Amino acid sequence: MRFKHHRLALAAMACLAAHAHADDTPAATVIVTGGRPTSLPVQIPTTIEGITGARVEERINAVDSEDALKYLPSLNVRKRYAGDYDHAVLASRASGTGNSARSLVYADGILLSNLLGNGAAYTPRWGLVAPEEIERVDVLYGPFAAAYPGNSVGAVVDFQTRIPTKREAHVKLSGYAQGFRLYRTGDRYGGRQGSASLGDRNGAWSWWIDVSRLDGDAQPIAFANKLVASGVPDGGGVPVTGAVAGRNPSGKDWWLLGATNRTHTVQDHAKFKLAWDVTPVLRASYTFGWWRNDAARASESYLRDAAGNPVYLAPRVNIGGRAYDIKPSDFAPSRAAQAHAMQGLSLKRHGRATFDWEIAASLYDYTRDLVRTPTVRVPDADTNGAGQVTDMHGSGWNTLALKGVWRPDAGVLAGHTVEFGLQSDHARLRTRAFGTGTDWLHAADGRQVSVFNGNTWLASLYAQDGWRIADAWRATLGARFERWRAYGGALSNAVLAAPLPFPGRSETAWSPKAALAWRASRDWTLKASAGRAVRDPTAAELFQGAIVDNAIVHSDPHLKAETSWTGELSAETSGDRGVLRATLFRETTRDALYSQPLLVAGGTTVNTVQNVGRIRTNGAEVSAQADDVGVSGLGLTASLTYAASIITDNAGFPASVGKWQPRVPRWRATMLATWKANDRWTATAGARYSGRQYSTLDNSDPNGNAYMGVSDYLVIDTRLRYRFDRRWSAAVGVDNLGDCKYWAFHPYAQRTAVAEVRWDL
Repeated sequence: MRFKHHRLALAAMACLAAHAHADDTPAATVIVTGGRPTSLPVQIPTTIEGITGARVEERINAVDSEDALKYLPSLNVRKRYAGDYDHAVLASRASGTGNSARSLVYADGILLSNLLGNGAAYTPRWGLVAPEEIERVDVLYGPFAAAYPGNSVGAVVDFQTRIPTKREAHVKLSGYAQGFRLYRTGDRYGGRQGSASLGDRNGAWSWWIDVSRLDGDAQPIAFANKLVASGVPDGGGVPVTGAVAGRNPSGKDWWLLGATNRTHTVQDHAKFKLAWDVTPVLRASYTFGWWRNDAARASESYLRDAAGNPVYLAPRVNIGGRAYDIKPSDFAPSRAAQAHAMQGLSLKRHGRATFDWEIAASLYDYTRDLVRTPTVRVPDADTNGAGQVTDMHGSGWNTLALKGVWRPDAGVLAGHTVEFGLQSDHARLRTRAFGTGTDWLHAADGRQVSVFNGNTWLASLYAQDGWRIADAWRATLGARFERWRAYGGALSNAVLAAPLPFPGRSETAWSPKAALAWRASRDWTLKASAGRAVRDPTAAELFQGAIVDNAIVHSDPHLKAETSWTGELSAETSGDRGVLRATLFRETTRDALYSQPLLVAGGTTVNTVQNVGRIRTNGAEVSAQADDVGVSGLGLTASLTYAASIITDNAGFPASVGKWQPRVPRWRATMLATWKANDRWTATAGARYSGRQYSTLDNSDPNGNAYMGVSDYLVIDTRLRYRFDRRWSAAVGVDNLGDCKYWAFHPYAQRTAVAEVRWDL
């Protein structure tokens, strides 16, 4: 059953309920107070929302670091299961879950966003932050800070992790389980997680060590399928039963043949941080992070032969009198072995003197990244045979930033805060595929199948001036100059002895920024912000194509950068117990980068990344937070977002003009109610709602409740936490309490129970 109007009413009432006591919270508002200050440029009068690590622990069933963002306005992380390492894309107001390069994620200033490409395969490296080490996480909405490149057009997420001021230690053990029922799959999946951390401060030195392990089984996330119309009447094949009849997202009849990509993952995380206070205002910091993942994905065939045996190996089957060819890839298992390392080094003067500065460098490296798949039919993930390995060793990115803050206390510039900096961001993509002979499970090398390489480099210079014009007025003006280069692109196949090169590219761009805030009264503040963002193509988007007759085809060497103008107008009221914010926003993006059909020689259609002429998004967002809402100890946060995101020009695919931008729903809403009954008991109930979406540019996929579809959903979460004493606490919770079946191409997890116990020194 569907209750769309009831869902929207629920979200609206949540915001109104929060407003009932929103005239009393502190003016800084949108950032949840407590913990270490954010590193975001908070002097910019624009929208920033956040939550402390203590509140995450208290209120949210957080298995992964991205869970901390669950209830922040207009955000959605496409996390399909605990430990989802390759598809957990962050979506924001005007950017969907297919646009990973339209947001930025940092941890202690170290870039976690994977800007090697754009899409589900290039997600932020969430695993480099454990939930237990989060001190706070903040989100800057929109491209209004000159300190960030054009990828900030959607949002900038900033994780601040712990650095102790005294000795502390933490241990946490948790487990989770879900019952999953879909098509002919019916089973229970779950996992366990353990983490430990230790830190201290001795004189001028502070250090922190955090380790964790996740061992989990996830539900199937894909399904082998055949369109009914593709079957050959009287074409022979092994007669089978068990296929599930359904309709695909386009409304066409198809058969679901089996569940695939049932994932077992073991992930290890380790973090070491060291800080040295050279002087009271000068700190040197070093961070080393390590993430390892071993994943095995298996398949389950629904097909049964006349004797009732599962069918995996038949090259052709017969369903209802029609023959269908079964390819090795239909039920192919896979294995992944990954080890990624990050390092960050900074030297920062932070005394709020007339002049402060920072030098920061970071490195992210794919030290090991192998994905193995068989190329012959095998019945399970342990059966050997011919196969292929994709190796991304050598991929990664590095950054260097020189930053300064000048606060003149005299002269004509008194009252100004001038930020400026020079930045370098370099990304390198290295992908090599090779055949394994007869040993897809273990082969270390083999005959080359393909090579795909490329580099991008962004050099940036920025300046931004925050000016307190008067007690009630504050303005910010800034600009960013960028020079982008793409070079070293190369593509090869199994025949070529040497890769074919792509032509290099270089471009320059300016991005102005402006914001103005007026404190209209003691309780009300009005803010206006505008900014331009230039999002250059990633290496995977630019260096694409195929090789035909020893030449690269289906590639656009003149692919343009996305250019977005974004503006917002906000009104905030605050008091001792709550805040309410209402925001109108508009974004116009020209030359948006999307994969879309391209007609090539011979009348063949291929999908390749092209520029979409123009996408316009108009919307409104309401966010509220209140404490003691009618009942002592009851707090409420809620948000409601409306976004009309329409493709208004697309010469390459006219059928998409007038249609909704993929993966951007018209309505989103969140609500989180927390009741602190006393110092020991805390109970939380949350709700997350998303409206109708499409995956295709021409909106030709109206059936969202199907594999490869994108559905609406209303998900209810609960959590109950009990603190035994100062050191011991335990919590139980349920995510997706109503067992909602919902999709974002893949199925999300169904009702999942979580339990944990924690010890703190």
